[in-house]
Amino acid sequence: MTVHSPRLRRVRDRIAAGGIGCYPTEGVYGLGCDPFNHAALARLIALKGRGSEKGLIVIAAGVDQLDGLVEWPTDPSARQAIEASWPGPVTWVMKVGAAVPALLTGGRDTLAVRVTAHQPVIDLCRGVGMPLVSTSANLSGRPACRHDWQVARIFGRRLDWRWPGPLGGQRGPSEIREAGSGRVLRPAAG
Repeated sequence: MTVHSPRLRRVRDRIAAGGIGCYPTEGVYGLGCDPFNHAALARLIALKGRGSEKGLIVIAAGVDQLDGLVEWPTDPSARQAIEASWPGPVTWVMKVGAAVPALLTGGRDTLAVRVTAHQPVIDLCRGVGMPLVSTSANLSGRPACRHDWQVARIFGRRLDWRWPGPLGGQRGPSEIREAGSGRVLRPAAG
């Protein structure tokens, strides 16, 4: 989808206004918003019924979109492991940058980030000019939505925008790893 498409302009405008929407990720539908908009973050957390202490994931089209959000590990082998997995369905927990909202991190000094290889998300993030929050489309504690109709049934008109496209080839949410140690915090579904 081109940067000038009417759909993309509507989505970009709704995100800029604090809107929350859904989009297909590598394995499940995701809910997203502007990661720097406090009101949107609070609304998203409430919509899911999720505790604010859990923090959220940020998804990006490229490493350039993570500038200022996270600090790269100083250990060369840790950095190599991250770079080898991106773009791809591996989320890394890294030290936060200077101006990251506490609602995004759950009050921690770390943030979970992923550079995707999934084309619909790349198009969305590039088109709106920013990374987006990427939390699974579900009510807290319930299975993540793998079909658009499930998202519509659960969230309906409470969403401000929708981004089209198929899910990627993963069977569920992304693997999460700790950047310093490489330790798996959440295994890939499968």
